[in-house]
Amino acid sequence: MAGLYTGEQRGSGISEERLVHNYLVEAGLAARIPKGIRIWEETLRDGEQTPGVAYTPEEKVRIARVLDEVHVPMMDVGIPVVSSEEARGVRMIANAGLDATIMAAARTVRKDVEACIACDVDEIALFTAGSDLHIKHKLAMTREQVKEAAVRETEYAVAHGVDVSFVTEDTFRADLDFVVDLYDACTAAGAHRAVVCDTVGVMTPPGITWFFEQLKRRLKPTELSFHGHNDFGLAVANSLAAVEAGVAVPHTCVNGLGERSGNASFEELVLSLEALYGYDTGIDISRIYELSQLVETLSGIPVGMHQPLVGHNAFAHESGIHAHGVIKHTATYEPMQPEKLGRQRTFVFGKHTGSLAVAEKVRGRGVEATPEQVAALVKLIKDFAEARSKGDQQAFVVSFRDRAERRRGVTDDEFWTLAEKAGLRRPKTAAK
Repeated sequence: MAGLYTGEQRGSGISEERLVHNYLVEAGLAARIPKGIRIWEETLRDGEQTPGVAYTPEEKVRIARVLDEVHVPMMDVGIPVVSSEEARGVRMIANAGLDATIMAAARTVRKDVEACIACDVDEIALFTAGSDLHIKHKLAMTREQVKEAAVRETEYAVAHGVDVSFVTEDTFRADLDFVVDLYDACTAAGAHRAVVCDTVGVMTPPGITWFFEQLKRRLKPTELSFHGHNDFGLAVANSLAAVEAGVAVPHTCVNGLGERSGNASFEELVLSLEALYGYDTGIDISRIYELSQLVETLSGIPVGMHQPLVGHNAFAHESGIHAHGVIKHTATYEPMQPEKLGRQRTFVFGKHTGSLAVAEKVRGRGVEATPEQVAALVKLIKDFAEARSKGDQQAFVVSFRDRAERRRGVTDDEFWTLAEKAGLRRPKTAAK
């Protein structure tokens, strides 16, 4: 249970094992985790599909190098067929001498697969529609056509010396019999891994458990992988359920980036496995905050104030009760030490501030204060905080929303300016 919390002791001399009860361990749930879990990192592919995000090839290489340095074992770094610059970035990473397995994604379309092969990647994440909803309305194909294309392109990639992970989109809204047949056909064609996708984040942890129980009974032997989206805020919980169900390769994105509401967060999944399940992921968790900040800077997507573990408030304390507890023993109101992931705790002084936090701050700067002076200072802080105008905060929120809206890709005016350059007429409703 030392993996759950190794907090700072303040004179108690009591071992952490006596202080902290981790029922995941005591109930045997942690024992369900399979050996050999490997994180499949998607920050440079699905993470870049976050609305408004576009990395340069050089930025992709910067992120890939840090992911490699923290020992991420595999990463999907893009879809080369998207553009020449995308292909250049994928090729640069593939030839950067990294230890990680470098993957690129492709539809079951020959030009996509050829673009991946041309980039010298180790592996292709070959994807197609799994559900009838996608097959009919997105691809306008039959199930038979989907299977034929999937097998053909799997065989082509393998014949050209590239490993294949076969991916079905919208797996959890697909007919299970068809999905099993599709995976088995691609496994027979040479794919070594089956990737199951909760493409619109509609599953729950019990549903994940049930699904993989059914799938594993029917599927030919192959490694299982799970790709979870966060539309209902369940991506990390679903990923943990998948791992408990025997899935060895869960997908993540740093800062939870990705389409719509994003993917399972890298930092949340890794630290949940490390701290709650006591599982050694092999990731260097001491650099998680550094990695988060790098991705925040290069993606242009701010980390949320309350985002777990890497958000501004994740290790911040204002309440007098909480600050008092943390000062006495950090485990009282922190699930793990912030220093473990490259962070520091902070104490915010405001309406809820208590005397101990104030006394600690004053003493920490070498200033002597009587209890009466501390009490007077606490009252002044509370009065000041309650009387303070919210104008600055509200202006910041308005400015942030405005900037976020303008930051999302090409603006309407920019769109029609570019359309005019392409020889189209600007409609009256889009006038400058």
